[in-house]
Amino acid sequence: MPENGTDLDFNGMASDRARAIDASGIRRMFELAAGLEDPINLTIGQPDFPVPQAIKDAVVNAVESDANGYTVTQGGPDALESVKRQVEKNIGWSCDGTRTDAMLTSGTSGGLMLAALALLQAGDELIIPDPWFVLYPKLATFTGAKAVPCDTYPDFKLTAERVAPLITERTKALILASPGNPTGVVLDSRELGRLVELCRDRGILLISDEIYDEFTYQDALEDGLCPSAARLWDQVLLIRGLGKTYGCTGWRLGYAAGPAGLIQEMTKLQQFTYVCAPSMAQAAFEASDNVSMQGHVDDYQQRRDLVVQELGALTDVVVPGGAFYAFIALPESLGMTGTQFAEKALQRRVLVVPGAIFSERDTHFRISYAVTPEKLAEGLGILRELLSQ
Repeated sequence: MPENGTDLDFNGMASDRARAIDASGIRRMFELAAGLEDPINLTIGQPDFPVPQAIKDAVVNAVESDANGYTVTQGGPDALESVKRQVEKNIGWSCDGTRTDAMLTSGTSGGLMLAALALLQAGDELIIPDPWFVLYPKLATFTGAKAVPCDTYPDFKLTAERVAPLITERTKALILASPGNPTGVVLDSRELGRLVELCRDRGILLISDEIYDEFTYQDALEDGLCPSAARLWDQVLLIRGLGKTYGCTGWRLGYAAGPAGLIQEMTKLQQFTYVCAPSMAQAAFEASDNVSMQGHVDDYQQRRDLVVQELGALTDVVVPGGAFYAFIALPESLGMTGTQFAEKALQRRVLVVPGAIFSERDTHFRISYAVTPEKLAEGLGILRELLSQ
């Protein structure tokens, strides 16, 4: 028996799965920011506006009416019905459990994790865009599969032409993010149609991560909506949520809709992992039917235009069609990697995320313009100086 006070050797006990994952580079930037006086933090993927009052009220009312216990795993009946109505209105699916269905998840990351657990096993391959959202390669790590990056430089579009050569007999799924993180790029319906056709012909699941669907700018909308692969094929797995749209990221509210058999497997896995999406917060789904965020989206489009205007004259800036990020190329004349540039910016109190966090390359850096206009203008001024050197 070990003596009291003896520490276990957890470094030796940790699983290979845990050791294979590094802490998020974005989180490290947060830690560095804590040591700075008046930092200009352009790393945070968190809207800077408050949660709309109607959504707050709905959740508070749920708490006060004692809706604080477990719901059924797939989602409380009222919230789930609200999601199904939204999917039918926006996508055109009935989600009645015959061919397609829907479920609530603990954030979109929870939905992606459940999808990976339901689909992938050792030896399978998952094609992901490069640059990627930081979770995507880890989905393969968690499941023993292999992540296969698809190079989308310089325009950051995950096209069928780029994906096709990467498909093998082991390919199980493809993840698409549009609008994307870290780039903000939005694919149009023609580009989405070719990806859908490729996946349908090759028997591959297309996972469409659309957490920023409501944060699509006017110049990227089609018929007033964010272009979606799910409108072109009802066997796409659609992942969406409320966190980014309504500024309630900490409530962990997502949903998945797609092939009924897959949703059934994901629901079964959720029962033994997350159990259910946060019960009282599920009321936000119902309230969101009557809340428009268009004013905030238009405001962020103006911030996007400012980023492109301020930095586009100095380097390549692919214009984001949605979300609130820009993935900015470093001029070759600087002779600097994204990591080195982030360190330079840190010395000037500006926090950005090096491109290597999201990519096999380290030639870019990401900024989030989900900060006050004053902080954004100050930060862009400093970045202009650094890029001009």
